[in-house]
Amino acid sequence: MDKTNKIIVPIDFTSTTDKVVKYAVSVADKMNAHVIFLHVVNDFHGYDMLLVHPSFSVITNDLKEKAEEKIADLVENHQDLKGGVSGKVIIGNVAKEIVNFAAQENAEMIIIGARGVRGLEELLMGSTAKKVLDTAICPVLTFHPFRARK
Repeated sequence: MDKTNKIIVPIDFTSTTDKVVKYAVSVADKMNAHVIFLHVVNDFHGYDMLLVHPSFSVITNDLKEKAEEKIADLVENHQDLKGGVSGKVIIGNVAKEIVNFAAQENAEMIIIGARGVRGLEELLMGSTAKKVLDTAICPVLTFHPFRARK
């Protein structure tokens, strides 16, 4: 890897999003890399043990529309990045879609926030960052927003 031209930054719009964005933008700016903010709306199809109601598709589409507005705001707020910035919202399995999107875009890096879930949450949902780290074909930089220096 000679130069990092494109960095995927998955965004989940939780309370730590601002810290992850700030860190990722800082790294990308130093590399003159293009940043793609990516949000994946979970499609609920992975929950085989639940009966998926048809209204979930309406909810999913509403979530996608709201996420597209937020991603557009992120892109607008970071127009000054030397390498450029864009955004994308996808519906699907979060970890799989992040990895697939990075591969499709020929991204040289993924910068993802890791909150360090433990206990029941990890057992039920697993760690998206860990799944991405285990399956991505490009380097993955994890950032723990609660352990970041001030």
